[in-house]
Amino acid sequence: MTTFSIAPAFAVPFVEALMPESEALNAELKDLFLRREMEGMGYANAQPLVQRNGLFESNFELFDWPDAPIGVLRNWCWLQLYRAIGELNGYTPEQLRNLHVAAESWFHITRNGGYFALHNHPMASWSGVYCVASGDPDPTVADNGLLTFVNPQQTATMYIDMAIARMSRPYACAPVAMSLRAGQLVLFPSWVLHEVRPFYGRCERITVAFNARFKMVGVEKNRVPIYR
Repeated sequence: MTTFSIAPAFAVPFVEALMPESEALNAELKDLFLRREMEGMGYANAQPLVQRNGLFESNFELFDWPDAPIGVLRNWCWLQLYRAIGELNGYTPEQLRNLHVAAESWFHITRNGGYFALHNHPMASWSGVYCVASGDPDPTVADNGLLTFVNPQQTATMYIDMAIARMSRPYACAPVAMSLRAGQLVLFPSWVLHEVRPFYGRCERITVAFNARFKMVGVEKNRVPIYR
């Protein structure tokens, strides 16, 4: 009898979570962010690096702000990220408690025509995007405001014929594109190149983003391997 199997050899983990009953929190966050935008440069990113248009980007200290809605969102995002890390690495609850996080975090307010060019996030292991308000995107516009991730297997597209052109996930060569909705969190490895396509909607689209890096305290005690 012929033994036959198909399995992915290389894979990139993406995590999605939806906050239950997020409407009240999102309303508080939206009001806070719009007020901070109006208050001026003290809350803005003073040295933007990635090409962008039609959006406001805050400074990178968002999760350190003392406002109560920020604390609620931060704690929920960390809960989801730690859960993902635990499942992917096989860590025990004790090991997760010893895994300390450092992060940058910020928000975007995107208006008609706004986009954010292709980039990744050096010096971090995990990144996340949380949608506060979808902005009611125009459904007639193709690829409207999609959060788009580039396939990291760059050589996979050097030759495409009908033997590989229609492969499904996780084997497909095409980018992964997501239309965010309010309350949705997307987590992904920070090295993955991504962009936000031009957005057209009836009101502002508001998102929160963060980069995270980790240090395991007591590695020798817990005997956590770096490689497996």
